[in-house]
Amino acid sequence: MEEKVRKVSHKAKDTKPEPEIVKELEVSEQEILEQEEAEEIPGLNPLLRHIVTGNVPRLQKIFEDPKEPLHLDAMKLLMKEDVLGRNLLYTACMAGQSEVIKALAKYGVNLNAKTSRGYTLLHCAAAWGRLETLKALVELEVDIDVVNFHNETARDVAIRYSQTECVGYLDFAVARLSLKRSITKIQTIIVDPEKAPGKMSKEDKILLTNVCRIKTEWIELHPDATIEEVMEQKQQLENVVNPVLLKMASAQITSRRFSEKPGKTYRN
Repeated sequence: MEEKVRKVSHKAKDTKPEPEIVKELEVSEQEILEQEEAEEIPGLNPLLRHIVTGNVPRLQKIFEDPKEPLHLDAMKLLMKEDVLGRNLLYTACMAGQSEVIKALAKYGVNLNAKTSRGYTLLHCAAAWGRLETLKALVELEVDIDVVNFHNETARDVAIRYSQTECVGYLDFAVARLSLKRSITKIQTIIVDPEKAPGKMSKEDKILLTNVCRIKTEWIELHPDATIEEVMEQKQQLENVVNPVLLKMASAQITSRRFSEKPGKTYRN
């Protein structure tokens, strides 16, 4: 198991703990291990034991093997919500089972689903200080900007519960996402001329295509980069792109003014 199940350390002042993310699991890992021989624990979701203990092979067999007794109901069992609106994916987050999250993601589960008060899996992982689970969710491209009913992002929740490592990682994730979005915006301009501020020359198109490729490769090759390094890459991208966009916009304005300039009239 990635980390032992524990309660959230609530240190924030003048703030009440939220039941969605601080309520204990229905059953402890020790209770499950004590009933190791039983496929199901009476009264509990039959997938719970495999979620809490991180039994990925067993979960995969249940979801993929039609001969498994739980196969037909696997997704229904996984997404069944408790009174707080949490399904078993939240249990995996609280238990720090990042490999379970990654394994179940391929079956089409909604990793951005919210509880009735707007908490997501990312909020949950941040509150419990499950750094590896947080990383797994970010790599699975969950929405890191989503807010709960307090208008808090996952980073805000991590701050509220004094999860400093999670705060640091989410700062990095936001910086990297900003770089990715800048690359995507430029790529969109390259393939869709109507979104460009003007006509792009062949040379500029090659230049922008290459710089986007280089920065994309850099992101892939530097998963452990610092925030400063990511921001430096973004600045380098802008240093190449902005002059090209400015030149295109200026040429467009000049062309428009020329076309609107009234022609001379001659009198006999």
